[in-house]
Amino acid sequence: MRVVITGGAGFIGSHLCDLFLARGHEVVAIDNFLTGSPDNIAHLFGREGFTFVKLDVTTYIHVPGTVDAVLHFASPASPQDYFDLPIQTLKVGSLGTHRALGLAKEKGARFLIASTSEVYGDPLEHPQKETYWGNVNPVGPRGVYDEAKRFAEAMTMAYHRFHGVRTRIVRIFNTYGPRMRINDGRALPAFFAQALRGEDVTIFGDGKQTRSFCYVSDLIDGIYLLLMSDECDPVNIGNPVEIPVLTLAKEILALTGSKSRIAFRPAMQDDPKQRRPDISKAKKLLGWEPKVSRAEGLKLTLPHFQTAVARASKTKKARKGKKA
Repeated sequence: MRVVITGGAGFIGSHLCDLFLARGHEVVAIDNFLTGSPDNIAHLFGREGFTFVKLDVTTYIHVPGTVDAVLHFASPASPQDYFDLPIQTLKVGSLGTHRALGLAKEKGARFLIASTSEVYGDPLEHPQKETYWGNVNPVGPRGVYDEAKRFAEAMTMAYHRFHGVRTRIVRIFNTYGPRMRINDGRALPAFFAQALRGEDVTIFGDGKQTRSFCYVSDLIDGIYLLLMSDECDPVNIGNPVEIPVLTLAKEILALTGSKSRIAFRPAMQDDPKQRRPDISKAKKLLGWEPKVSRAEGLKLTLPHFQTAVARASKTKKARKGKKA
């Protein structure tokens, strides 16, 4: 296949580029580096079958030649992004999705949209099944992301019903692994960065709020299976093993050997109290379930954050030297 991956230089998008290339497909990665990084795909430049296009997908998308699949992963995707880039988040979920669907329609290609567990908001149903409609605050600070993804799902289904586009919707739950940004505001990268720097590990709220963490290789395997399936309705892909955020912080402190203390701060507005996917549908339709344990995944992720923290520290010192 020849596939187009928007957000191809992002955390998940770059791992998808690796997966498709490893399986013998051609990849056209599109990114404007708003939150993605050239470092995530630097190893792919010059590789046969890989093409990169720097482009803002909210303006237009033009890809010459045949396209067999379009995977729309372009979007800011962390709490800090929602606060810093609210308009861009809404635009890429609406205009960007419209452009990507238009490309799939033009090329007669399959289309897969990266949706999110955030469409469930602060859920009143637990665990969350795909049939749950969610509990979202549309005017809260997280609403720009939640509602952008909900709109993207609606647009995707409209193109499926009205234009006959072969669409897929993946609802992604908390995912982690190499290439995450250390400053994106999510709990896991924040805990790693703070622990490695010897700073207080900050928990917003009492730490009893729960999350379910899926290692990135498991996620992209599930995405590939969904793309190749015939399922047009949403499918949850995530790890159903649920833990309190406080437990995650303690595990990362133990793994890093850090002497950092845990510090509690006021809870963030609209922060979900619990989050765990019901993956019965993915098991039945795709034969998918996660394989990488959290202990193994955290060990695989540690070297990335060690390198990222060291690089950030070196850059900070260099800037101070220039100012002096």
